Amino acid sequence: MQTLKRALDGRAIAIVLSLCFLWGLSQVSIRAANRGVSPLFQAAIRSIVACTLVAFWARLRGMPLVHRDRTLLHGLAIGLLFGTEFAFVYLGLNYTTASHAVILLYTAPLFVAVGAHWLLPAEPITTRKVVGLVLAFVGVVATFWDSLGYSTRLQLLGDCLSLTGGFLWAATSLYLKRVVQTSMTPSQMLFYQLGFSALQLSLMSFFLEPHPISSLGPVVLASMAYQGVIVAFASYLVWFWLIQVYPVSNISAFTFFTPIFGIFLGGVLLQEPFTAKLLVGGGLVTGGMALVNWPER
Repeated sequence: MQTLKRALDGRAIAIVLSLCFLWGLSQVSIRAANRGVSPLFQAAIRSIVACTLVAFWARLRGMPLVHRDRTLLHGLAIGLLFGTEFAFVYLGLNYTTASHAVILLYTAPLFVAVGAHWLLPAEPITTRKVVGLVLAFVGVVATFWDSLGYSTRLQLLGDCLSLTGGFLWAATSLYLKRVVQTSMTPSQMLFYQLGFSALQLSLMSFFLEPHPISSLGPVVLASMAYQGVIVAFASYLVWFWLIQVYPVSNISAFTFFTPIFGIFLGGVLLQEPFTAKLLVGGGLVTGGMALVNWPER
């Protein structure tokens, strides 16, 4: 059994910053793989690979994953929320840049803060959180405004899909906190999310994407492997370990680095432009997320 630490140490900070880098790179890898594999099929493969690895890992450790009571229905609910979230994320990255997507997806903690005020009495809105939410809202407007400079309005569609993905991520988090956190272990939560989303996304791809594969070059294959093995399996398990050992509020505060890494990596690896509006929008959303998540003294 893990001993809960009262504060972050150097190891925890290094690990969470590494995770933020991996998550920022995830948006870049999705966009890169979209060049050869359709979005929904790509998301389905991600969930299938990661779900298989979680099941194998849990079996090695002798950990049960599936409930035989109505908790299984909660697993279905979070799986559908998770699958729908990533359908929007992957579809969005078919139209918008990785830099925009990572900014808009990581509005999720801000939606959580608003929802928690109504659903979780122990997490009310404070003055500092209101300031953070206002900053983030202005940042979202700046990010959308940046899309008006592109030649196609499909960029705006991609932005809207990414923002919806952030909202659904928040809905999943609130559902877990409000309903099922005490009845599921972290590995069970992850297994349900991946397992049910794998089925959902596979069906969506089958009916909506008649030709899911157009090219399977090394970059596309490496990007898909990265999403399934590194991000959806390894990084999530490490994250669940962190929040079991260290104060979750302290750990969550550092996730504001993810949009920073995402913007930087999108520019360096995909040659996406560093426009003034993009940098302002990313900075405001990041600052707002930091204010909302930073632990109270």
